[in-house]
Amino acid sequence: MAMKPHGKSIVSSDYDEKVVFFKDLSLGHQESQLRFRLIHFWEAWNPLKKTLIGMEMLLIDEKGTLIQGFVSPGRIKKYLPDMKRGFVYKLNNFYRSRNKAVFRVADHTVTVSFSWNSELSVFRDCHIPFDEDSFRFHSYEEFQANCNLKGDLYDVVGHMKLVNGQSIVEAPVLDEVEIAKARRVLIHIQSHDGPVMKLYLWDQAARDFCKKFKSYERTPTVLLVTTVNTKTLGGTLALTSMSSSRVFMDYDVQPTIDYFAWLGANPDIAEQVNAEIVTKRETMTIGEIFSYIKQETAKDAFFECTATIDDVVHGSSWYYIACSGCHSKVSKGPTSLICTNNKCEKVNVSGVAQYLSKISVYDNGDQAVFVLLGDVGRELTGKPASELVRSYFEANGNEGVNHEAPVPEALISTIGHKHKFCVKVTEHNFSGKTRSLTVTKILPLDTPPATESSEGNKTTAASEETFINHVGSAEGSKRTCDGTDLEEAKRLKRED
Repeated sequence: MAMKPHGKSIVSSDYDEKVVFFKDLSLGHQESQLRFRLIHFWEAWNPLKKTLIGMEMLLIDEKGTLIQGFVSPGRIKKYLPDMKRGFVYKLNNFYRSRNKAVFRVADHTVTVSFSWNSELSVFRDCHIPFDEDSFRFHSYEEFQANCNLKGDLYDVVGHMKLVNGQSIVEAPVLDEVEIAKARRVLIHIQSHDGPVMKLYLWDQAARDFCKKFKSYERTPTVLLVTTVNTKTLGGTLALTSMSSSRVFMDYDVQPTIDYFAWLGANPDIAEQVNAEIVTKRETMTIGEIFSYIKQETAKDAFFECTATIDDVVHGSSWYYIACSGCHSKVSKGPTSLICTNNKCEKVNVSGVAQYLSKISVYDNGDQAVFVLLGDVGRELTGKPASELVRSYFEANGNEGVNHEAPVPEALISTIGHKHKFCVKVTEHNFSGKTRSLTVTKILPLDTPPATESSEGNKTTAASEETFINHVGSAEGSKRTCDGTDLEEAKRLKRED
């Protein structure tokens, strides 16, 4: 297809008396002809019933007017084989229905619906310019004003700050296997000098993002995503992709080219917002955290939650014996302790007691179980688990080898106290494997919001795996200090 400068193609000029433009359409059946470029088409599904609603389209005519198109499920097989994105078509006989009230992708009040006698054909050998594409951009303030309304879906363009938590200036590495498993990518994006926004790309949009991102020799900076939905997650604006969303980067389309040029002329903007700021933990109540976990768009996240401790959960040990090197659980071998982490390079393993405590907390009538791992327990009690276990066995040296140290007074004395907890929700929460929330840090009540990156990952992945893999049941959570474990526990030294 021949092309003109500025993204316009050449189509024929022979007019048909029955041709109408999008701007002149009103409701009802029409036997006239439409001529348009097919920008995009996608399947629309009912997310609750998991049923196909139909195929939706974004069309643009020679006057540059956008309109939404629709093909019912029963007619998709008839028209889909002839439909190609970017091609110009003629459509004879169609029905003009009212545009839907939710998730609109065009301003027009009418939707072009294919009827039983519609005739679709490629418009060949033409000389009329049709725009290649058209966008409807919103700023942060406009997205904020229309948040949670489920009305029109607008486009966003800006420069990326983080991709799945990795700074864009450090050339993020995308794990396509992990992204395919999670079905999502999280990008922190800033449009010009506005606030940074969280942008969640799902399914096809996530796959398209990965493909485009990896196709660039240099790390791309500018991102344009069409038809995003706006939601509030934990009181913070979040943008999410839809089935209709398309992904463009640096030099893909004119708006990204223009933005890239603007960013080059304003280099200070790229460094204006520290990447750590955009990962600020969101403040939520217990009820809001569990509501977030139930959302389809939920992903791994950190939250701050102020709650009061009302009990230390009994029925399982409050600590476990860990490898002094990687903090994974150790098991008793024939003559020594063995680290259960295959990647641990420590040869002479010594055991050290680490917190693995469950506390019951409440706020505003909601209740939850929080899990304290590793140094987090020390932040609550002021003492490391190793010291508390050692003190108990030093005072009760005649206890049997199968005995374990009971819940110490240092933990019990926290009941009734209110704290600001930083908690993490993960795939284990979304899959229903556990309803317990892992605490990553405990802060004074007057501490201002911090960032995820400032937590320093004090709760190690090994400790979290210990919790998930070994605390799923009362049997799995039981820790006994028999044989070597008992002697190691008695010799534990206080850690810095």
